[in-house]
Amino acid sequence: MSAGPTVVITDSDLASHEDERVLREAGLTTVRLQAKTEDEVVAGLAETGADALIVQWAPVAAAALEAAPQCRFISRLGIGYDMIDVAAATERGVAVANTPDYCVDEVVAHTLAMALGLLRGLSQFDAAVRGGQWSAALPYPRACRPSEATIGVIGVGRIGARVATQAQALGFGVLACDPYATEAGGGVPLTTLEDLLRRSDLVTLHAPLNAETRHLVRAETLGLMRPGALLVNTCRGGLVDEAALAEALRGGQLAGAALDVFETEPLPDASPLRSLPNVLLSPHAAWYSPASLAELPVQAARQVVDFLAGRPVPAIVNPGYLEHARPPRPRPPSDAVTPRAASPG
Repeated sequence: MSAGPTVVITDSDLASHEDERVLREAGLTTVRLQAKTEDEVVAGLAETGADALIVQWAPVAAAALEAAPQCRFISRLGIGYDMIDVAAATERGVAVANTPDYCVDEVVAHTLAMALGLLRGLSQFDAAVRGGQWSAALPYPRACRPSEATIGVIGVGRIGARVATQAQALGFGVLACDPYATEAGGGVPLTTLEDLLRRSDLVTLHAPLNAETRHLVRAETLGLMRPGALLVNTCRGGLVDEAALAEALRGGQLAGAALDVFETEPLPDASPLRSLPNVLLSPHAAWYSPASLAELPVQAARQVVDFLAGRPVPAIVNPGYLEHARPPRPRPPSDAVTPRAASPG
């Protein structure tokens, strides 16, 4: 008798074991690690015979894939997948999928809340009232009229497209740019990155993090933005060169920024972003609601179940894996392997 397929959960900071429940109900064996570094991932995968991985933040590169030669599928516990070497996975015939739908509503709402807070000066008004001032104009004289302000949306995937159309519904002028899109929805015009930066009063980021987009917002691109423009990032911290951003905020090139994600998380105590008065911060929380927290591990686990059962997984991000895919390896008899301890039920 052969052992059933094994799924290794490399790491998770979610207070939930629903992923294991879903996997076990499908007859799969689970192993839960708490790996943080590549070396810990490699060591943890040794001798597990993993057929699939569920990954949150742990780096999964070529060495990890070599340590799990039987692995055929990686499910990312979240939307971004920059911690996974997708090219290395593709070369080895390993499919990679994210969980793109679990928090779209939440991130769109968080983005718009941050954008409106900046454009209307809510932090300044709050501080003024608490300080004993009662004035509609003095705390934030540049409070915008939506019909006279333009929001630029960089990236029009599931979240960016919703942000664009909902900002338009609130009365803002909206521009979008995305080199891989042919339309942004709702009649929102697509333009170039340079044109968007020059014409927008507020820019919001919704692009994936990869070699092409890392430090997309840097001194050069910040210099293209309108003096006094605003920036929102609820996407990936690595899209922004934080040192250049801090300088632009100090020097007045930008009037403010609202940031939910950072190059290093948690945001270091020494970061100048913590002390700048024109910066609104949240702790990588745009995704969160009780509903999304409940759905994320379940969705990530269900697509593992579907893939191993031969059912379609629409969220696969590297369809080219099929060119290198190998059939599942026959598993050794269960009494021939000493497995690592599985997580308790």
